[in-house]
Amino acid sequence: MVRLVARLFWAIPVVLTGLAANQGLVAWQLKTTFEQGISAVAEVGGFDTTNRADVTYGYIDLSVTLPNGQTIRREKMSLPQSLWSRVKDQDSLQVHVRPGKPQEIVIDRLMPAHWLIAASQMGICFLGAILSAVLAYFWNRSFSRQRR
Repeated sequence: MVRLVARLFWAIPVVLTGLAANQGLVAWQLKTTFEQGISAVAEVGGFDTTNRADVTYGYIDLSVTLPNGQTIRREKMSLPQSLWSRVKDQDSLQVHVRPGKPQEIVIDRLMPAHWLIAASQMGICFLGAILSAVLAYFWNRSFSRQRR
């Protein structure tokens, strides 16, 4: 049974590597939207908060009218409390927009902090993947040595 658990332990570095790749992609998409997106002003439709014991989130509704007349609406865009407090009570926000892209709207004021959060999470997941892979390797190796 312990050998089975040791073999299954390899799933942890695999999952953490996937999470690191995802967060790296999010950081890259944020930066790309900020650098290549269309600069616009977003009208704030409203704010809402969710106060849970483990985490407090703020939600913001945005409506962005692009220079070509296209309007993009994002409802209940979630922001952690540390970022949400920087934009609450604003009527409008400067944003960068790349229509149709995964990170379609980036709030200029939040972009550096948002990028740093995603990049930090990528680094932490990658470090966790390395450490858990080393642990899995030596744990499984100990079983192969016991057979000899």
